[in-house]
Order: sequence, then C-alpha cells, then structure tokens
Amino acid sequence: MVFFAMPPAMTDLLDIWAAHSPLAGHAPDQITVDFLLPTGIYIQMDVPREATIQHIKLLLWKQAQTFPLFPALGEMESHMFECVNQAAVHEELEDETRRLCDVRPFLPVLKLVTRNCGRAERLLDSKIGVLIGKGLHELDAINDQEVKDFRCKMLRISEERMQQVQMMTCTEWLQACFSPQLEPAAGTAIMDGVNDRPSDLKVIIHFDQSQDSASLKVPSSSTPTELIEMALRKWLTTHRPEEEAWKGQYMLRVSRCLDFLCGDHPLIQYKVSGYTLDFVKCLSAIFDKEISAIGAVVSRKSSNPPLPLPPKRRTCVWDVSSPFKIVLVKGSKVNAEETAKVQVRAGLFHGTELLCKPAVSSESSRRSDHTWKDSTLEFDISVCDLPRMTRLCIAIYAVMDKVKKQKSTKNPHINKYQTIRKAGKVHYPIAWVNTMVFDYKGQLKTGDIILHCWSSFPDELEEMLNPIGTVQTNPYTENATELHIHFLEYSSHSIIFPPFDKILEKAAEIARANDCAPVGRGGKKFHIELKEIMDRDPLSQLCENEKDLIWTLRHDCHENFPQSLPKLLLSVKWSKHEDMAQLQALLQIWPKLSPRAALELLDFNYPDQYVREYAEMFSHTPLSLSVFSLISDEELSQYLLQLVQVLRYEPYYDCALTHFLLERAQGNRRIGHFLFWHLRSEIHMPAVSVQFSLILEAYCRGSIPHIEVLKKQVEALSKLKSVNELIKLGTIKNARSKTKEAMLTKEAMMTCLRQSGYSETLSDLHSPLNPNVLLSGINVEKCRYMDSKMKPLWIVYNNKLLGGDTLGIIFKNGDDLRQDMLTLQILRLMDLLWKEANLDLRIVPYGCLATGDRAGLIEVVSSADTIANIQLTSSNVAAAAAFNKDALLNWLKERNSGDDLDRAIEEFTLSCAGYCVATYVLGIGDRHSDNIMVRSTGQLFHIDFGHILGNFKSKFGIKRERVPFILTHDFIHVIQQGKTGYTEKFGSFRQYCEEAYLILRKNGNLFITLFALMLTAGLPELTSVKDIQYLKDSLALGKTDDEALKQFRQKFDEALRESWTTKVNWMAHNVAKDNRS
Repeated sequence: MVFFAMPPAMTDLLDIWAAHSPLAGHAPDQITVDFLLPTGIYIQMDVPREATIQHIKLLLWKQAQTFPLFPALGEMESHMFECVNQAAVHEELEDETRRLCDVRPFLPVLKLVTRNCGRAERLLDSKIGVLIGKGLHELDAINDQEVKDFRCKMLRISEERMQQVQMMTCTEWLQACFSPQLEPAAGTAIMDGVNDRPSDLKVIIHFDQSQDSASLKVPSSSTPTELIEMALRKWLTTHRPEEEAWKGQYMLRVSRCLDFLCGDHPLIQYKVSGYTLDFVKCLSAIFDKEISAIGAVVSRKSSNPPLPLPPKRRTCVWDVSSPFKIVLVKGSKVNAEETAKVQVRAGLFHGTELLCKPAVSSESSRRSDHTWKDSTLEFDISVCDLPRMTRLCIAIYAVMDKVKKQKSTKNPHINKYQTIRKAGKVHYPIAWVNTMVFDYKGQLKTGDIILHCWSSFPDELEEMLNPIGTVQTNPYTENATELHIHFLEYSSHSIIFPPFDKILEKAAEIARANDCAPVGRGGKKFHIELKEIMDRDPLSQLCENEKDLIWTLRHDCHENFPQSLPKLLLSVKWSKHEDMAQLQALLQIWPKLSPRAALELLDFNYPDQYVREYAEMFSHTPLSLSVFSLISDEELSQYLLQLVQVLRYEPYYDCALTHFLLERAQGNRRIGHFLFWHLRSEIHMPAVSVQFSLILEAYCRGSIPHIEVLKKQVEALSKLKSVNELIKLGTIKNARSKTKEAMLTKEAMMTCLRQSGYSETLSDLHSPLNPNVLLSGINVEKCRYMDSKMKPLWIVYNNKLLGGDTLGIIFKNGDDLRQDMLTLQILRLMDLLWKEANLDLRIVPYGCLATGDRAGLIEVVSSADTIANIQLTSSNVAAAAAFNKDALLNWLKERNSGDDLDRAIEEFTLSCAGYCVATYVLGIGDRHSDNIMVRSTGQLFHIDFGHILGNFKSKFGIKRERVPFILTHDFIHVIQQGKTGYTEKFGSFRQYCEEAYLILRKNGNLFITLFALMLTAGLPELTSVKDIQYLKDSLALGKTDDEALKQFRQKFDEALRESWTTKVNWMAHNVAKDNRS
C-alpha cells in the first residue's frame, strides 16, 4: 500500500505567518526561506520571521559572499525581492520597511531581482499597491486604452495637486488635515434666554507646555484666533513676557482627539464635545515631514499634458439615419440543458427606459457553442436617435418545453426566474451582459467584441434583461459564457456623438423653427394636475399621458416647479435627439436645486452625463450648473456612502463624479479617509474592482503624505484578522470543552497581541472609525473575544490624548457591516434633521465602518450596558428578569443622584422618543434586550441592524415581533420617574415622538433617494424597489399630515398595548442566554 503525503493545509501556513499560538505549538522565531539569486545561485537560510525585508537582505548579502559569482551581483541597493503573495499574485517588495510576517508570502520563497531606475517612483507604486490591495502591475497589464488614458490623466492631475500642497502654509495644511466638522450655521447660536442675546461659552484651556489650565468665559461668536489671543494673555500673566514671541506658533486642539480649531468660524459652530481645549504648539515638524515626503517623489516643475493628435475626419451621429443593428457571431460555454434551445434577447436602454422593442434571435439547438441562423439583430431605432449613454443589454436564455415537474437542471436559476412566454414553452435566463454603444470618447463602437457574461441574476428583470447591471464584463473569463458580437460600420469615418455646443446649436435651431408656435403653457386645470403629479414621491410611476403633459408644460415646470426636474427628465423621449437637445438648453436656465434634492439626479434613472454634471460639483462644460459646488464638507460626508455607490452607475472611468470626489477628498483628509475605506472595502467585488482600484490609485498619488497613515491602518487590520482566525481555529480544535476553549484561546490571543510584531503594528495609528482619534497602545489585559459565531475581537486601547481613559473598538471578520453602516448613517441624518428643527433627541449614532470583504470595525460606546444585562443583574431568575420594571430605573439611580438623575431621565426620555420613531420608520427588527443599550448618563440607543425595512424575524412562519417599535412599561416607568398612571412626563414623551415623526415625513423623499442609491450595493435586505416601499408606507407618503399623524398614533398605541409580547420575547432571550452561559 502506498501513502502520499498531503500538502500542508492553509491553516498551517496561516499559523506560520500570523500566530504565536499554544494551540498549534509555538510558531518558530526563525523561518526557513529559499532565496533565488539572479546569478542562478540558490541559497536556503533561516531568518527571523519578524525581521524587515531590509534586514533579511543584509543577512542574505552576508551569506552570499561565501557562494560563487558573488561579485557579479553588484551593489545591494540595486536589488529587491519578489514573491508570490497570499492572493497567488506576483508582488515586488519595494518597500523594505515591511516585516516578513506582514508580507506573508504564499510559500517562504524570495527571488532577488535587479531593480530598475527611478526607485522613489517604484517605492511609491509598491506602497500604493499594498495599500489598495491590488498590485499596480495588475493595472499595468490591463490592455484597455480607456484605463491607460485615465491613469495618465490622473497622474498629471495628482502631480499638480501635490505641487499645490508643497506651496501651502502650515495653517492651511492643518485645516485640510485636522479641522473638526462644523454644525450648520443656522440655529447654532446659544441665547441667554433673557434678552435673546448670544450667550457666553465656558472654555477650559489646558496649556500643553506646562501643567497649567485656565477657565475662560468667551462670547459664543468668538473665533479661534480671538480665543488664542485670550488664552495667550492668560498664560502670560504667570510666564515670561518673551514667550509672546511664540504667539504665532500655537494652536487650539480639541481635548481627547486630533481636531484643531482652524478657520474663522464662530466657536459655537465647531462640532466639539464640551469646550475643553489644549493650547499646543503648531505641528510644524509633522508638516515639514509630509512636505518632504511629497518632494521625494514629485518635482515642483509641472509636467505638460500630451499634445492633442491632429483631428480625424468624423461623421456626426445625427447624420446617420440607418436603423441600428448588431450581428451575433457566436456564443460559447453556454450552460444549458441538452434538450433546450438557446436564444438571445437584446435591448437598448437609457437608464431604465427601454428605447425601442427588444430584438430576439432565432433558436439554436447545439450543445455548448451556438450560432444563430438569423444572426443580425435590427432595432426599431435610427442610429441618429441613440442617446450618448445608450447601453446594449443582452440576455442569453433557454427555451424548453413546459413540463409539470423538473427534477434537475444545470442552471440553478431555472425555478426562480422561469417565465412562460407562450403556450407550452418555458424561458429561463442563462447569462446576461451589458455594454455601451458609444465608447469613452463618444465614438460609436464598430467591429468585433467578445463579451464575457454574468450568470447571477437580480430579483427583478426587465424582459429578462438587466439594464441596471454593470457594463463591465465578467473578469473570470475561464468559465464565463462568451458572446461574440459585431458592431456594424455605417460610415467610412468614425461616427461621433456631437459635442455640447453642437447640442445647444441644435436646440437653438429648433427654437427658431418653432418661433411662431406658442410656448407650452397650461391653464389652471393643468396647473392643478401638474402640481398633483409633482408632489408624488420618487417611487411613484408616471403613465405615458402624464409624461406627455409634463413635457408639453416643461416651461411651466421650470417656472413653478423647479424641484420637479427628476420627473421632467423621466418624461423626455430620449429616443428623439431633438427632444434631448431642447432639454439640454432648458437645463442651462434651470434654477439650482438644493444638494439634497439634486442627489436624486445621481440615480440610475438619470444616466445623461450633462444631467449628472448638473448635480455634481465638477463640470466638464462651463455652461452646465454645478449644484454641489457650495456643499460643505460636513454635508458631503453625510452622503459619501451613497456617492461612492453611484460610481457603479458611471459607465466610464473618467467622469464628473470621480473628479468631484477626488477633488474634495484630496482637499479634506477626513473625506479622503472615508472615501478610501468605502472604496477599498468593496475592491474584492469583480464588477467594480478595476474602477475602484483606479480611483484609489488616483487618490493616493494626489495624497502622498496620507499613504503612510492609511498603510498603518491596513496593516493593523490585517493583524486583527490573523488574531481572529487564530481564535476561530482554536475554538474548532477545542469545541468539546468550552472551559478549555476559553482558557486556551484567551491565552493565545494575549500572547499574540504581546508579540512585538503585533504590538508595534497595532499601536500609534489613526482610528479607521475616526481619523482624528489617535490609538496609541493596546491594553492587552482588557482585550477579549466575544462569544458569538464569528468570534469578534473586543480591543481596548490606552490613549494618551484621553488622559488615562480607554477606548474600545470591536473587530468583526465574517459579518457584512454595510447594512449597519447604512442604518447608522440614516440615524445620523435623522439626528441632523431633528436638530435643524431645534429638536435634539440625544441620538447615539456610534461609529461603524466596513473595511473589507465581510470585515469591519464598530465603536464601543463607553459607560453603557444592554437592557438584558441590566435586567439579569437585578434578578436571580433569568425568566423573571424581563418582567422587573424597576431594574432600569434603579440602575440609573445607582449611577446618578439629584439633578444628575433628573438630567439622566430627561436624556432617556428624549433618546427613547428618537429611537421609537427611527426604528418604526426604518422597520428595524430583531429588537431583543441585548440589542438595546443604555448609557449611565441616561441615553438609550439601539445596536445591531441586521434586519431593516420590515424584515422581521419569524419562527415556524409566525413573526416573533408583533409591535411596530419597542416601548415597554419599564421604559415608561423611567420616563415617569417611577410614578404610576400617565403623567405630564409621558405626555411630553408622546409629543416628542409625534414631532420627530412629522419632521422625518417632510424629508421622506430624501430617505427614499438615499436608499434607492444603495440598490446595487448588494445588501441582503435592500435588493429591489419593493424593499423601499416599506419607507413609503411607514412615513405615510401620499397622505396629509393629519392622516399620517393619525396612523402614527395608532402605531404608538399598538406598541404600548402589545408591549407584553416584547417582554415575553425578552424572557425567552434571557433564558436562552442564561442556558448558553
């Protein structure tokens, strides 16, 4: 009998690089590495696993001296290592400050190669590749002229940006990197309540250069510069007068973080917690270091853009009257049943609008490779009427005889997506693919093209076509269905879409021709009908008669309903180039929308590039308006999540939205930080991998000093992932003994975190959750892992800026946090809208950030505990704990007394009202007692948003949650301060709820738009427009305020009346939790 040795499992390799664990035996301090030299010499040598690449190269060089051909190697600095990384991708190790255990080669083999010239540039490329998670050589290898042109253009723009930074003053740099967020200008002033004059602020100043502190009373309208003057005068009363010479070198830093008060805004407008500030010297040393980092790679001399090529003879698309056609050449690797016949359906779309009837091929009955007898598909639209953003959407589907029962099929989608098209036949989709009709230069495509198709289908299909799907082809070409098509040539010259000035000329020509015709204006009857249509929410569909009315009365819309622009755009016949030209002319005089209203124009329904430029900050044409040009950094941050998602709708890499986001991100490091993480967290998705990689590369090249800061965060998260995987491995190995498991895995975790390779990487980094918070060092003794399936890590940091306080973060690996992130963003927006209406409901939208494929971080809210823990600590019996209505009030009394207790109960009342309304409107489910927490200050808040938009949990088909929102009698007991019967306090609470609900209703369209913009993100409970219908119903859109308030009051009474069901659910949860422990 012969036995074959199996190759080592991936977990064993993981242990070598990632862990120092008693579970798998101590990982050796030394690793045996094979070195391949360019001279053909092979050397095997033990090296420290935590050594830097530079140190390993020194050890190799010393060893190589004893081998033949050493003189032929030349200088050590002219060489670098290459390896194959964990993603099985070839990687150049240009950055030699990295540790071997962080590089984590797939196998311990390093190849020494000769380094080419331009080391600084190569080092930058290497760092960017490591940072974005995709080597730049992968982008270099893409044989696509659009990619090459975009990278070349971004490189030039980035160099210009870095040259501008080199010319900045220290104060300008500080403002771009560390300025705190600002409150809206309106409604921020604090009045004294007597004479309605702005109140004074009490500011506590800590002097960094001594142990002194001072309390100052300053007008709320004072600026940071004025406060620095006051603080300096105060300090000079006890210090030498010559210190005044340092006056210009001091700044005000917000205590506990890295926010600096920059600019000339009133103090009251800065988003700071309290007014405790540190009086510190300007960070000129860090500034100088960042400027020198730029100088090492970028020269101050501008590089000239490439000279334009001489113009070629071109034909305007409007001059081509032929019908549009494509030819189906061949279909390969079509995964269909042997008895099935295969057809191709193709449609031309502008957004979600089908421009003409889809074209359908004949049937093909071959096996894997298919050709079609009638291979030319002709569309009922002329080439001249094709809009610039026309996309060709194709579906390959099988036609089968209808059978009563189908036992098996190769295609997993047959049952879910089958649709009966005609008697006795069943059609089911096999694959789909989309491509643009015009290329990125506006030229009509011609010639042969091979499209690699996608086999996963969304919940909703349009004629079996998927217009909202990506125009990128499937990168996994080996197994993907291939469709070979041919675009016809209609002219001997290139056919080009006309430039913007020609479009306006066409509109003017039409206007002159219609000069005698009356401009469309409606009477009173039409005005009433138009108003009714315009007042509808964004989900409402328009019938053809309504679209015709809106287009006919477009000038009325312009004058009386400027907010109706989205509905006008849906009413344009984009298949008529004359109508399109008239619309573009009208856009030039259209009143500017608010940024909140303009967000809807970035939806997939509005693909026209000039419309999108109208909505965006950056405009390629001087004539188009830019709605976002004046949007503040704070408001931009509020919608950044959606703006990143709608990049998926952009068919070309070089677009206005990409320029806008890069420009704002490179001008504000906080925006840049979150743009980086929003992009990087989805870079593993095939449909956006190249696009997001290109944007990340462009951001890094235009923000060179930020690279090291972000690189430190990426490395730290990689270490946390290794620790998490170590714990999961340990819990599997010791699954039989829970006690042993807990002891071994906790010990392994602590041993791991204490290693220098881990402790150094995890210390002194900017928090990914908030870049202005510095995480200085891990408090290993307080770290632990949580007892849920994915074993999240509870990491506690000591922070020198927190004056001895600790700061906690939770690292999750295996859970998709993007839905939580969206929900918390909406809660933050609700909080903002309420505050704008002078209603502060003390919401706690804690930090949450997705950082990778099913990985991310959650902020730990300090001094808080779950309702379940509060109840369980007050009762010896888990089943009875949920029914103890005094537990919560007693818990608050233990932590507060006198006026503090009154304040805590008021905080509880306000926050409870806010979360009652928010959870009802958003349809947040799974509200057990471990998902609701209370701070010692009284603030109630909800966590864990795995179920939203009415997707409530059920068991045996019965919904476990039967109340619209959580409002139990122990909550009422706290609100009424322990008094029985409904008191005035309860009346105030109910009033807060109703007021909060009506404020959200006024902004209902905004919430619908924000969720609609996330439809392609792939969130589990937000996949189609039907999911957003829940918001429309909960906000009672389409009803009057009185009708909506009546509906909410009914829900409020229902929540109170049925609260006993919540207590029963909580009892079951407590018992189950008690049994697990």
